[in-house]
Amino acid sequence: MSRRAVTVERVYDHPGAEDSVRVLVDRLWPRGLRKDAFHYDDWVKDLAPSTDLRKWYSHDTALFAEFRDRYIEELTSPGGRAAIEQLDTFADGRPLVLLTATRDVEHSGAEVLAEHLRGE
Repeated sequence: MSRRAVTVERVYDHPGAEDSVRVLVDRLWPRGLRKDAFHYDDWVKDLAPSTDLRKWYSHDTALFAEFRDRYIEELTSPGGRAAIEQLDTFADGRPLVLLTATRDVEHSGAEVLAEHLRGE
């Protein structure tokens, strides 16, 4: 995994830089968003936290530190590493924009994933 520019945006915000690869990293399709009206390059559900972890966390910021640890475990598992390799191949070194529907981006799986991809 190489260092690269990785940012996180909400799916409801306007598209950013055109040279970036825009990847939806939520397990569920965002509410109220039509697939044909949304600009994204790929949807990698396997990069999202597992359903069990997502339900356990339920965006309770008091649980965020433990959520981060559990999610990093998922990302470093064989399945998580395979999904990251798939993303690396698809992005081909271009900057990444990770897209999420969550309101609190700072306490989201997308932010944890971005930090992991940046090597933080």
